[in-house]
Amino acid sequence: MWILLGCLPLAMGCRIQEEVQPPNIILIIADDMAYSDCTPNGNSFVQTPNLQRLANEGMSFDHAFLTTSSCSPSRASIITGKYPHQTDAEQLHWPLPAHNITFVERLRRHGYWTGQAGKWHFGNEIKDRFDLIMPSSTAGFVLGGAPKDPDSVPRDGSGGEDWVTLLNARDQDKPFFLWLAAIDPHRGYQENTIARPHLPSEVVLPSYIPDHEEVRKDFALYYDEISRMDMYIGRVLNELDKQNLSEQTLVVFISDNGRPFPREKTTLYDAGIRTPMFLRWPDRVQPKSRYQGLISSLDLAPTFLRLAQADVPPEMMGIDFSPLLIHNKRVEQTHVFAEDHWHDFEDYGRAIRTRDYKLIVNYYPDLPNTPPADALRSPTFSVMQEMHAHQKLTTQQARVFAAERPPMELYHVSKDPEELVNLAADPEYAPLRDSLRSILETIRSQSQDVVPSYRTPDEFTRDEGLPLPVRKRPRASKAEMEAARALEIPDLQ
Repeated sequence: MWILLGCLPLAMGCRIQEEVQPPNIILIIADDMAYSDCTPNGNSFVQTPNLQRLANEGMSFDHAFLTTSSCSPSRASIITGKYPHQTDAEQLHWPLPAHNITFVERLRRHGYWTGQAGKWHFGNEIKDRFDLIMPSSTAGFVLGGAPKDPDSVPRDGSGGEDWVTLLNARDQDKPFFLWLAAIDPHRGYQENTIARPHLPSEVVLPSYIPDHEEVRKDFALYYDEISRMDMYIGRVLNELDKQNLSEQTLVVFISDNGRPFPREKTTLYDAGIRTPMFLRWPDRVQPKSRYQGLISSLDLAPTFLRLAQADVPPEMMGIDFSPLLIHNKRVEQTHVFAEDHWHDFEDYGRAIRTRDYKLIVNYYPDLPNTPPADALRSPTFSVMQEMHAHQKLTTQQARVFAAERPPMELYHVSKDPEELVNLAADPEYAPLRDSLRSILETIRSQSQDVVPSYRTPDEFTRDEGLPLPVRKRPRASKAEMEAARALEIPDLQ
């Protein structure tokens, strides 16, 4: 664990082990959901009664952050407790290699039954870490195996169809851990996924997205999928109540990255890496509590292991925040680190986020900040392209079309939450900028994070999101691509 991150003494962990019965643990992961798009975080229009229930009966985290804004790398980071670049799965669709230690097998070693249901985005090499997996079909953006994987179960497309089934399939003589992964609210969207669809007039738009009827319709369909996921969360909570398991079960909800719209998913802005996070543990956590300190998704792995009375492997980079849950002791974490890699398009960036400021370093400033391919093909981006062609976008809305980016971006996020005013060139902020850059580079050095000697080819056109010939599925692993480069095999590079 980093001294930089201000870890609490391990003796505290020992005290926790003596006092607390290891809980059942359920981790629920949304796919592409923004921090603000639920009622407990201020959006009263999105129908999320069960997320509101989690918040009412537990703790909300106002400053929880992911290590990246990309689906499979974010999940690889969560399950290993390492930064994406340490997992050899830092690019989208790279399978997680077997050499990685995950918290799941550590829980099994300490008597837990472990199961997974919903979106499986790890590849095939760690399937043996779970006692049972029930992966949903995720045709179009999965790794190896699907959509023809006979174990995948395509139904309504939510990813939540088998969550309760998995809960009921557990070994009832053991504590359990469940990884419940939604596909909602990932694109593409369909109408009438819920009984009362959201109205375009109910949509809350950030200022860098134009207010247009087609954009509002696009957001409303995104809201619908959040509500469908929320319904499945409610079914899990109700089943826990039915089986008298709620009091001894820790339930955590987060997202894997931000929503799939321009300047959000795949970026290092808060719209990409800030996650909703709710935690309920009726036996321990005070209802309706809110935590204002910084939390990283890295911190889940060591926290789960400590609560299970298991040792934390030294390669896990996060902080054990179980003292916050057990003793209401604040976790002293002054900053969190996030990174950006290839996701449909090449990129390489790093960020340091404190409570008040964000520094982003763009190591490939010659590349545009292109949205992911599914966002490029969205009604929202089509509208933005049309408005941009007729010079109808504001300066901030047009930034997504800029051919290049500044090498560094500095934002006063507590005053500028949409990160619109770049202070990196302001002499007044030079000492702060340099201090944050020093912290960022220290973490990179300690974690052996280096800029690659090559650039990975884009797999889609950057204007329309159309696939290029280089795109292959299933995508080759990092090791396979590196071997292909050494042998100059173009199809795998």
